[in-house]
Amino acid sequence: MTVPVAAPVRAARWLALGLPVFLLGGALVSQFAFGLAPCEMCWWQRYPHMVAIVLAALAFFWRPVRPLVAVAALAVLASGLIGGFHAGVEYQWWQGLTACTASPFAAGGDALDAIMSAPVIRCDVAPWTLFGISLAGFNFLFSTAGALVVFGLIARSGNRPGKA
Repeated sequence: MTVPVAAPVRAARWLALGLPVFLLGGALVSQFAFGLAPCEMCWWQRYPHMVAIVLAALAFFWRPVRPLVAVAALAVLASGLIGGFHAGVEYQWWQGLTACTASPFAAGGDALDAIMSAPVIRCDVAPWTLFGISLAGFNFLFSTAGALVVFGLIARSGNRPGKA
C-alpha cells in the first residue's frame, strides 16, 4: 500500500520515478538495441538516475515522502548537469575529461587481445543527434526541467494537511 500524500507531492513522486526510468530506459535501448556504446561520461549520467529510481520508489512506501522525492530530484538534477557538461564537450564548447572507455572484455578469448582491439568510445563525439541535440543534451534538457518541476511541486504542497 502506498503512502497517501497531497496531490502535488503525488505528482512529484511519480515524476521523480518516471523521468529517470524513461531516460535510463532510453539509454539502455540505445545501447543494446541500436549499438550506441556509452562513453565514461554517459555512465556518469546513468548513476544518479539509478539512485533517483530507488529513492522515488521508496517514497511510495516510506515516510517522510517529501525528503525522499526531493533527494531523488537532486539526483535527477545531478544527472542533467553532468549531461550538460557532456553536451558541452561534444559541441566543443569546452575541454572534457580524458577518461573515455569501452568494455574491453568479450565473452571468452584472450583478454590482452580484447583490450588491444577494443574500440575507444570518445566523450567528445556525439554518436547520435536529433535536431542537432545529442543524447547528453536531451538528458540535460529533460532531467534539469523535470527536477525543477519536481521541486516546484514539492514547494507547492507547502504546509497543507496530508503533505507527507
